[in-house]
Amino acid sequence: MFTGIVEEIGSIKKISKGQKSAVLTIAAKKIMEDVRLGDSIAVNGVCLTVTEFTRSEFSVDVMHETLDRSSLSSLKIGSKVNMERAMPADGRFGGHIVSGHIDGTGRIVDIKKDDNAIWYKIEAGQNILKYIIEKGSITIDGISLTVARISDRDFSVSIIPHTLANTILAYKGLGDIVNLENDCIGKYVEKLLGLKKFEDEMGQTEGKQSRITEDFLLKHGF
Repeated sequence: MFTGIVEEIGSIKKISKGQKSAVLTIAAKKIMEDVRLGDSIAVNGVCLTVTEFTRSEFSVDVMHETLDRSSLSSLKIGSKVNMERAMPADGRFGGHIVSGHIDGTGRIVDIKKDDNAIWYKIEAGQNILKYIIEKGSITIDGISLTVARISDRDFSVSIIPHTLANTILAYKGLGDIVNLENDCIGKYVEKLLGLKKFEDEMGQTEGKQSRITEDFLLKHGF
């Protein structure tokens, strides 16, 4: 599990492409301090497993499914990437719950300066937008951010100077593709409500009615 607080910007040193897969070798410094084989590292928000490492770089396998669903397929030698190690049990929860299993991609359609902040407007599909709420959390290329505005076609986030200086957003331009992961709570709530609806339609299961209701979810903070 991750929190969406980027620890370091890395650089792609090597890309070995298979027929439908790839091996990425990434240069890093802070990430290498305690890296081990099998560690999970979020690269632009995608949870990947360390398969090899030296003092200054590590390698990860990227399977066909991941290349299809993410922007990792567009990486080139020298590309900058956000990186975060998995959160330790005694770590601080600086962002929000991030699994590293992205839901899809979005496209930057507008970038606008607003005093000391930068606004990014990102176009996304309905499969992404339906889980986004104003003032809710969204992960963009592994960065935990707060949604400031949302429409039926896109959403916007306002980026402070610190975030811009310590992530790859500063390298992004109009038309660039970014990885998106929705807040998992919304997906769990949808699943629970869907199960309740199914039980209601099918009648009582084994003579018992589900205790999961909308009132129950509201009472417990969902």
